[in-house]
Parts: sequence; C-alpha cells; structure tokens
Amino acid sequence: MSIYEHIMTIQSNASTAYTYTENPEKDWFGARRVAPEQKTGLVLDVFHSVARKYDLMNDLMSGGVHRLWKDRLIRMIRPRANWKYLDVAGGTGDIAFRLHEATSGNAPITVCDINASMLKVGEARALDRGILHNLDWVEGNAEKLPFPDNSFDVYTIAFGLRNVTRIDAALKEAARVLKPGGRFFCLEFSHVDNPALSKAYALYSDKVIPKIGKAVAKDADSYKYLVESIRKFPRRNVLAKRLKLAGFRAARVTPLSFGMVAVHEARK
Repeated sequence: MSIYEHIMTIQSNASTAYTYTENPEKDWFGARRVAPEQKTGLVLDVFHSVARKYDLMNDLMSGGVHRLWKDRLIRMIRPRANWKYLDVAGGTGDIAFRLHEATSGNAPITVCDINASMLKVGEARALDRGILHNLDWVEGNAEKLPFPDNSFDVYTIAFGLRNVTRIDAALKEAARVLKPGGRFFCLEFSHVDNPALSKAYALYSDKVIPKIGKAVAKDADSYKYLVESIRKFPRRNVLAKRLKLAGFRAARVTPLSFGMVAVHEARK
C-alpha cells in the first residue's frame, strides 16, 4: 500500500489538523459533486466552450493583471536556452510564448493540453507570431503524460492544476517526466489572506465574473464553475506538502497580489 492510500494528518500553519486522502478534489466539479470520470468530461466541455474567448476573458476578469503574474513566473524560472520545457494545460500558449521569447527561440518547448480546442487556439496564435520552430503542441492528460521519464528540465502549469481531476496523480507525473534536479512551477489562483479583501474578491467573483462570461463568451455557467474551482483548490501550505509526497523536494510558495494567486515551486 502506497503512502497515498493512507489517511494522514498534515499540520497547517495554524497548527490545526488537516485530514488528507489522495486526490480529495476528484469528486468536485466546482460546487457540485460528480463521479471523477464525469468531472474530466465536464471540464473538457467548459474549455471547449470558452477556448475562443479565453484570453480576452482573462484580460477582462483580471484587468490585464494576469499578464503581470505570468511575467513574474517567467522571471522566477530564469529560463536558459539549453533547457527543455514542458508547459502543461497551456493550450493557448501564453506561457510557452514567454519562454520562447526569453530564450530567443532557441529552447525546445512542448505544450501539452487535454483540450484540442485550446491547442488549436494556441497553434493559430503561434503562426500569427511567426513561431515555427522549437514549439510542439501535444494533446495529452496531465494525469498520464505521453512523455518518457526524465525528459524535461522545467515543468510549468499556469491556471490549470485546479481543473485536473486527480491533482496528486498530475503531481506525480510532473515528477516522473522531470530530469533529476528538474524544476516544477505552478501558477494558480489561491486564497486572499486579508478578510476584508477576501470578502470583496468573493463578491466580485460571484456577481461579476459570470456576468462578464455571459456577455462576452455567451457562457455564464462555465465561468461560474471556474470561480467555484478556485475555492476548491488546496490551500498553499497543503499543496506544498502534497508536492513533497509526490516526490519533490524544497517546495516553496510565493503569494502574489495579496494571495489572490501564488507560484508553487519545487525541485525533483
């Protein structure tokens, strides 16, 4: 029996016990409980629906700040041209394009996404930018990556981990495909620390974001799910523990924008 099959207690920063079993989010599609196999299909439907308007919606929902978060992620990576990169759940190419620019187009970058619609958007954007080399687009599931062991120097996943059905399985896969000493980076929505700001953020998320989704993407329900998925995502200290259980070391977290998002970093 693996360590993941045991119920274990993880101590939080407040010294309160958190009871943990592997992949606790697998049954939750936003605030609705579903079978894990059903969740994967429902998430696919969400991103098929929003793919064409995904980048525009990111700008509208965040006031463009998502670009600053992604730029900060790239600075934290400190990209080198002699590294191999894997960007998971990065179908529209935002992270891959930044890595391509930071390495002057000389580093091999693979984008892997489970959603063909998102990949089509990314490939079209790459052509618009004249990026024809050192950028591969692969359809695949973060829980079972179609790559050999020890293949990449850097693994990135931005605003995608919370949509994975089995997060712990995805973390173990990230560790598997990274080379020894390889680095893991996850940029994801987190939990606002300040109570007053948290309340205002919750109100904005519940009342405004679905309306923007309805007006721009003609899909309020998908954006309602995306808001709910943020709330189901594990707390920062808990995800750091889960990274270590998945085979990583030196896991650390950098909150950004008062904890609205965070960069989770670890090394194999």
